[in-house]
Amino acid sequence: MNLKFYRMTLGPLPNNVYLLGDQDTGDAVVIDPGFESQVVLRKAQDLGWQLNQIWLTHAHFDHMAGAADIANAFDPSLPIGLHPADLDWYENEGGAGRFGMSIPQPASPSLILENGMSLGLKTGGTPVVSVRFAPGHSAGHVMFYCQGIKALFCGDVIFRESIGRTDLPGGEMQTLLETIQQQVFSLPDETRLLSGHGPESTVGYERAHNPFLQGLGPI
Repeated sequence: MNLKFYRMTLGPLPNNVYLLGDQDTGDAVVIDPGFESQVVLRKAQDLGWQLNQIWLTHAHFDHMAGAADIANAFDPSLPIGLHPADLDWYENEGGAGRFGMSIPQPASPSLILENGMSLGLKTGGTPVVSVRFAPGHSAGHVMFYCQGIKALFCGDVIFRESIGRTDLPGGEMQTLLETIQQQVFSLPDETRLLSGHGPESTVGYERAHNPFLQGLGPI
């Protein structure tokens, strides 16, 4: 197995959309497909990768705006993975209406994500990531830890020198800090943090430099 990932920064907010694939087999998934879904599909095609699933860290609209278009570009449509605690957001266009926007409503998730679950790049495939339940930014936020590339796809939990907002329904600051302590800072310092917005970072850098997290050590 030869795992690689590609990041595309797309849309008006802007969002990081990730492709994670195996160079040897061409099997791949897309993580948090926001806007500009055609760009994502073309990138996968250019790489010679076959998209098999869609994984959502959470169901805010900017992280799922392209899920319907990408899922429906295939026959049968791609499975969509989501934690059930974020279904309220998901079933209402990810809350796009709160911001005067609308996105295509994807079909119901068929891959129900749970803490500790292992996921492969296709149904029944060799596990490549473990799911980490990560509430605080939203009630059903998860992260995807890929030990093979020493990376954590962390959505909107933690950013370079910042953390996710907690003022939307389902958000809670103390819960978010506990998530970071237990699910992020428990990983090795060299672990790459691949967030939903902004540049990548590492666990060690954020432990030392994130102004919101000073003194917050691993459990």
